[in-house]
Amino acid sequence: MITYATDRLWEETAYLAYYLHWSLGDILDLEHPVRQRLIAEVGGIHRQIAQEG
Repeated sequence: MITYATDRLWEETAYLAYYLHWSLGDILDLEHPVRQRLIAEVGGIHRQIAQEG
């Protein structure tokens, strides 16, 4: 069984909570691929905003 690194999980959770204002429970309920996709999408939006500003 492969476990996901605790520090990485906290980083992902904090990132999504900061940008999406979701609860810890809602974020932790996400399947890993869904959480990864959301992180990629939020990152893309963040980069686009930074380039425009």
